[in-house]
Amino acid sequence: MPEPTLLTCLQEGQRVDAYLAAQRQDLSRAHIQRLIREGHVRVNGAVVKPSARMLAGDRISLYVPDPLPSAVAPEPLPLVVVYEDSHVVVVDKPPGLTVHPAPGHPTGTLVNALLARYPEIAGVGGSARPGIVHRLDAGTSGLMVVARSPLAYLSLVRQIKERSVTKVYLALVRGHPAPLAGVIEAPIGRSTRDRLRMAVVAGGREAVTEYRTLRQYKGFTFLEVRLHTGRTHQIRVHLSAMGHPVAGDPQYGGRTPFLKRQFLHAHRLGFQHPATGESLELTSPLPEDLERALEGLESEEP
Repeated sequence: MPEPTLLTCLQEGQRVDAYLAAQRQDLSRAHIQRLIREGHVRVNGAVVKPSARMLAGDRISLYVPDPLPSAVAPEPLPLVVVYEDSHVVVVDKPPGLTVHPAPGHPTGTLVNALLARYPEIAGVGGSARPGIVHRLDAGTSGLMVVARSPLAYLSLVRQIKERSVTKVYLALVRGHPAPLAGVIEAPIGRSTRDRLRMAVVAGGREAVTEYRTLRQYKGFTFLEVRLHTGRTHQIRVHLSAMGHPVAGDPQYGGRTPFLKRQFLHAHRLGFQHPATGESLELTSPLPEDLERALEGLESEEP
């Protein structure tokens, strides 16, 4: 059982939640507020509200319980790790692997594999999706960063919110987008026709996708796509909405005979290391199945 943290307030008038958030930067303010409401924080021995104002000399006791065991079972599944240290791990996710358990998919996910190799992530960011700060669709391959420590989790969530994480994808789309490069700005929300799909809808959440043409083939275009926001299915929805769905994506109109999955790969990932502040940028080459698809298109050219 962890020992409580004992602190003394030196500045009059501070809110107790704000004071503790400044003292314990490994804990989010929301987490601290929850601890206060659950009675794990006492000021001069008394339970207080998060908004309580303190006096100089007040004595604060903060108790942080051990995290609950993860509800997800560890499974020794294969992982392709491209970078790891005590705070973060970057994996190259294969296509077909779901990121975390969901109804109908309780096992065999990336989170199950991560818990087997990195058991310490069980209490990082929540028990249902430990360590997960962003996701890739099951059919999308490529790079994902996972938090191994509370410090890393809070830092990566903040970087994603501030849009300072670099996320660049490679995609093959049907047709030839015009112009050859551009920015798609269109709000995304749940489709009113099909609740399993997302769509460009009035009143949806802001979504910004940048693309540029790398090469054109007969009936298809190979694109580099940069995400500036991270909405569910964002690339697939935006490209489909402009009339050029991702090849191999039947959900958004890109069904393609020579592809068994959507041609979408998280190629480059960049972020600031949560502990050192160092800028990290990693890349993942196209998987063999997508390389073969491009080679097939090249063979059809005159």
